Amino acid sequence: MATKKHSWSYDNVGGATRVRIKTGADIAHLGELDLKKWTVLPCPTAGLDIDETSLKYIDADNDGRIRVNDVISTSQWLTAVLKDADLLVKGADCIDVESFNQENPDGKKLYNSAKQILVNLGKEGTQISLSDTKDIAAIFAKTRFNGDSVITESTPENAEEKAVVSAIVKTLGGVVDRSGDQGVNAELIEKFYQLLADYVSWHGAVVDAPYGADTDKAIEAYNALDSKVKDYFVRAKLASFSPESAAKLDVQTGSIEAISADNLADKADAIAAYPIARITGKAGLDVNVAINPAWSAKFNTLISIVKPKEKTLTEESWASIGASFAAYDAWKSAKKGAEVEALGLETIKQMLAEDKKQALLDLISQDAELKETADGIDMVHKFMFIYRDFYRLLCNYVTFQDFYTKDRKVKAIFQSGRLLIDQRECRMCMNVADMAKHNTMAPASGMYLVYCDCTTKTSAVKRNIVAAITIGEVGDLFVGKNAIYFDNDGMMWDAVVTKIIDNPISVGQAFWSPYRRMATTIENLINKRAAEKDAAMMNDANAKINAVPTTAPAAKPENGQTKPPFDIAKFAGIFAAIGMAVGMIGTFLLSIFKGFLALEWWQLIFAFAGILLAISGPAMIMAWMKLRRRNIAPLLNANGWAINAASKISIPFGETLTDVAKFPKLRVKDPFAKKGLSKFQKWVVSLLAVAVVAVGLWLGNLLSWAGLSSPLSCFDEEKVEQVTDAPVAEADASAAEVVSETDADAAADVVAGSEG
Repeated sequence: MATKKHSWSYDNVGGATRVRIKTGADIAHLGELDLKKWTVLPCPTAGLDIDETSLKYIDADNDGRIRVNDVISTSQWLTAVLKDADLLVKGADCIDVESFNQENPDGKKLYNSAKQILVNLGKEGTQISLSDTKDIAAIFAKTRFNGDSVITESTPENAEEKAVVSAIVKTLGGVVDRSGDQGVNAELIEKFYQLLADYVSWHGAVVDAPYGADTDKAIEAYNALDSKVKDYFVRAKLASFSPESAAKLDVQTGSIEAISADNLADKADAIAAYPIARITGKAGLDVNVAINPAWSAKFNTLISIVKPKEKTLTEESWASIGASFAAYDAWKSAKKGAEVEALGLETIKQMLAEDKKQALLDLISQDAELKETADGIDMVHKFMFIYRDFYRLLCNYVTFQDFYTKDRKVKAIFQSGRLLIDQRECRMCMNVADMAKHNTMAPASGMYLVYCDCTTKTSAVKRNIVAAITIGEVGDLFVGKNAIYFDNDGMMWDAVVTKIIDNPISVGQAFWSPYRRMATTIENLINKRAAEKDAAMMNDANAKINAVPTTAPAAKPENGQTKPPFDIAKFAGIFAAIGMAVGMIGTFLLSIFKGFLALEWWQLIFAFAGILLAISGPAMIMAWMKLRRRNIAPLLNANGWAINAASKISIPFGETLTDVAKFPKLRVKDPFAKKGLSKFQKWVVSLLAVAVVAVGLWLGNLLSWAGLSSPLSCFDEEKVEQVTDAPVAEADASAAEVVSETDADAAADVVAGSEG
């Protein structure tokens, strides 16, 4: 018989159809949901507004990412150990132990362990909370056994056994018990008793010290001097064999001269390299001879303890000194049980005689028998974290319900706090895990983004955030601007803007953007030109100030003729060209103005609107298209998420992500405002302005539609009649006069040129 498939419910979330997780049955059947319908595939376990402990428990393979398989396996486990899976939707931090499904093996463990926790904590009732399981040490503080195979000094009831546990911790160091105290395990107990036996055995084979309490000092001095004394004997033999080389084998004067100017207290190593005594060619080493300062202390210590019979040490006598304590030295070197030596020989023997080893191992075994129950307590700890946070994770993983909700108290787990900047509160803020990835991917979001570095005096940690601005103007936003950031825990951070990604915020803001850019361009151009002129003027002034004055006489022309004065006639063409250009521009502007005057009043409105649309229309269309494509997926992808569904930010929804300061409308006077016109003067100016405009419209014959013809129109009619009625002969005569006058002017110009 075919298994009936689970019936899913769907909602429009963020402009896209998504699965709605509403019941425990939905959670239980997550494994049946098509992967293509999941909003998120993997997401990181760090940097989110959800307890990282819960995410680590869900992350079964500990790879730092929550994958679909992790979510499915967790949902199956949770719904199996609970009688009612709908409890998961509440996201509570406490549960009645009777809610565990005791027919399930893990559910049975959770039930038993939860009840044990309540007993250990001395709590009545059947309600257990997350806070009850967080303090593991408190749970096991009053228990004798806790299943970790470790016993503490409080575990044994016998005083001798307590003393042994204390001695083990003191000499060998302990291991931490679940209660938080230092304890011992079976390995430490076995090692301790072996060391006790080894120490007693070693001490039983003691060898008498040949020099009493000073034997160890003698051995230490002899071992330090042995190679140096043997070096002396070899040098003495060579000097005896070759007397002329004795000076070479002795300490070199040049070596001492090389360090004589330095602080000799710092040259101990160099001095120690010299022979232990002067090389004179004698085979023996006189105990009263001057010894190298670097070795004299140890040499004198050895001689004072050994007290050799001869005053001159030979190789044989030196070897006999070493042989005198060879047996003792060998016994010392074979020492065992040194770790427990501090307890004292009598205490060690007593502990061996009492032999509490097996009794302590039995206690370890009793403790180990409760391992299953103790592990169940750890399981309860894990369950309580996941039980509280799992449904919230689903609302940010399978769907984006928490992000697109109308409830402003609910936040998505990737929203990290609030940024207050430029009289705005930006609620769409998230941590930046990898700035390099954000530089590459964030522009594709289509949002106006502000990146900030955040610091606080209470912590040395520095955090980077990005905030989306979805309302208002952006003229006062710039890199370096200071702001305040509040994280989800309420901690305040000092924020500094480090980067801005410029995208449209609204269609209205895009309308003014061309004019803002033109104004900025003109301002920059003016500033550039002014700076260039200022720099040129300063350079010219500095050059003149720094120039060396000369008194050379003015040069005379070679041919004795003076330089002709400035001839304005040569520049007549230039002036004429400039005048023609100005005239053409004026004619063009005048024709445009006349064209506007020729339009009806309603046509003027449409013409003005058309000009505005021609300038701002493209920017508004582009802004509208970008606003429709705004998407948070690129930002989440840059933080390690894998977004599997559209996550757009519509214009109405975007307006809910940023709050702008709103002030009441008040009639408040600015005490520093410039004094203006009185109310009567304002009325007079307004009426005069209206009168001027009306007269202008009347004279321009723009009010003819209302029966108010312009008085200037009669002159235009007379001029037209005169032109129409003028005889052709008069026109020809006037044309002849113009030609004759032109010829006369040309002739005069020729004569003037020849005279020049």
